[in-house]
Amino acid sequence: MLDADIALTTLAQLAQGQDWRLHLVHDAPHHMLIWITRGQGVALLDGMRRGVGANNVLFVPAGSLFALQMGRQSMGQAVLVRDGTALRLPEIPRHLRIRDAKPQTELTALIEAAGREQQQRRALFNDALEAHAALISVWLRRQIALDEHVPDKRNAAGRLSAKYCALLAAHYRTGQPMAQYAEMLGVTPTHLSRAVKASTGKTAADLLTDRVHHAARLLLYDTKEPAQNIARHLGFRSAAYFTRFMQHHTGLTPSNLRVA
Repeated sequence: MLDADIALTTLAQLAQGQDWRLHLVHDAPHHMLIWITRGQGVALLDGMRRGVGANNVLFVPAGSLFALQMGRQSMGQAVLVRDGTALRLPEIPRHLRIRDAKPQTELTALIEAAGREQQQRRALFNDALEAHAALISVWLRRQIALDEHVPDKRNAAGRLSAKYCALLAAHYRTGQPMAQYAEMLGVTPTHLSRAVKASTGKTAADLLTDRVHHAARLLLYDTKEPAQNIARHLGFRSAAYFTRFMQHHTGLTPSNLRVA
């Protein structure tokens, strides 16, 4: 959870030594700008699988379904912003490849300056962080406005996949199966799964499973809520079914996961 309106961290710190925190699709209650400075990987953002590499920016609005898998030697920073702040931020997810050295240097300098304020914690450091975050937001919106960063037009499968991911982020706790999402979108389950698979590399059911899996592990690791309460919160029919789900996907029971 984000403990302040603005925080800076690294990709390694985001993962906390547990790859599933980034690898499994999830959404967060805060906005996130990721600046990748080294390495290559794959991101799922806005219902689409994307290759990412050095000098790439990912902007993930609060509540947007997202996953990131990077190589072991990769490096990057993340700026986290609490939802509801006065900062002007984009409303949709964005992936930018920053090819020119000048904007690369500008963003690196802005993030480093904000990081120093966070680390030194001098008087009024929160005000300073807000100011640096505002400048980072200006940098981001300037880049988005450039012709080179106009996103490619999505095909029908891509548009459907994006709609499904938005629904999934909002309703994954209900326990409803993938077929009900297809019904909400006015398509057959087969058509939905085919479209999502073409756009993300995973089926619609796989994404639903991953999202619930991530939420379950997060609650098991980061809270002291009993497993039966977590099962109820995530729409499982029973605590026993929740235990079987976790054993199938992790090899461990909920109680064993907490001490692993």
